[in-house]
Order: sequence, then C-alpha cells, then structure tokens
Amino acid sequence: MDRTHHLRVLIANQRPDRLDLLARVVRDLGHEVIAQEIHVKEVGGVTARERPDVALVGLGESSDHALELITEIVRGAFCPVIALLETYDAAWVDLAAERGVYAYIVDTRPEELQSAIDITLRRFAEFQDVQGAFERRTADVLRESELTLTRRRNVLELHDGVVQGLAVAQLALDLDRREESREALLGALENARAIVSRSLDDLRSEGVPLAELMGDAAPN
Repeated sequence: MDRTHHLRVLIANQRPDRLDLLARVVRDLGHEVIAQEIHVKEVGGVTARERPDVALVGLGESSDHALELITEIVRGAFCPVIALLETYDAAWVDLAAERGVYAYIVDTRPEELQSAIDITLRRFAEFQDVQGAFERRTADVLRESELTLTRRRNVLELHDGVVQGLAVAQLALDLDRREESREALLGALENARAIVSRSLDDLRSEGVPLAELMGDAAPN
C-alpha cells in the first residue's frame, strides 16, 4: 500500500526516550521531524513558528501534561494532533477530544506503531486534500463576492460622481453660469479619472496585463 506524501511533523512527549523512538518511526515513514518538544511552555511557540502539517503527542508520565501539550499545539496553529497511548484510556481520550485531538493510536511495539501512524497520516493527508479543495472553493466564492461589490461601488460612484457632475455642468452652462459649469465639469472628470485608475488597479491585481487592457480599449 502506498504511503502518504511527505509531511512536516512535530512530536511531543514528556519522556525523551519515547520522543527518540517516535522520531525514528516518523523518519522511517519518509516524513520530516521538524521539532521534538517536552515542555508545555515551549511547544505552542514552536508550533506557531514552524507550522507543522501534523503533531504527534505521546502520553508520558503525566496525562495532564499530555493534555496541556495538545492544548498549546492546537492554539499555536491549525495543526491536527494525533495522540499516542500505550493503553486505551476512554476518559483521557474524551478529554483530549475536547482539547482538539484529531485521532489516537494505541500500541507500544515500534513495528505496529509505524503501521498505525502510517494509516493515520494517510487519512490525514486525504483530509488535507479535501479541506484544501474546500478552502480554495471558499476563497473563489469570497473573491467573486468582492468583485461584485467592487462593480456595484464603481457603478454608484460613476453615477454620483460623474453623471450627476455632468448634469450640474450642463445646467450651469444653460443658465450661463460658466464658472460653475467649469468647476462641475472638472470635478466630474477628476472623479472619472479616479474610478478608471482604481478599476485598472483591480484588473491588474487579477493578473490582466496592461497591454491586453490597452488592446481591448483600442478602436477596431
């Protein structure tokens, strides 16, 4: 069975000997151990700085210590946490789930631990792919909403700042108030220039080349 793609993994455990064992297992799976942490006060900062793909937290000498590790990792970044237990503890698993743990593994033998981690990381990689697609779709919808709002804003500003300004200029000219007409016309032109400039900036930010914009604007 194919293994998961390369992941950047943070591992944490109160017991240094278990950390070393876990690091070997993770590396044998082809993943990178980006940090090994023991202390609760340090793990949150490391998580926020390194942004691991996944964190593995072992249940060491103190169950409360492991729970605090999970809390700090989840708080530091969006980083699903897999808990590693030597024996199943339903009450602790429930508490860990409340803290944001993604999954748990129960085993003490390195070969079985490797198999269990491989399966769990593979499932997590699939979860990442699905989530990534969902986030991209959400970003597209948000971007389209922003473009719609921008278009509406431009239309309103075109009407309020340009069309009405030209109407005032025409009215003042009809009343032979040439200076008022001139000021209204200059104001309308300035508003039009600002709207066009902002619209061009918006199009360029969307990746539309300036040469293409000029070509579209040129007469046939």
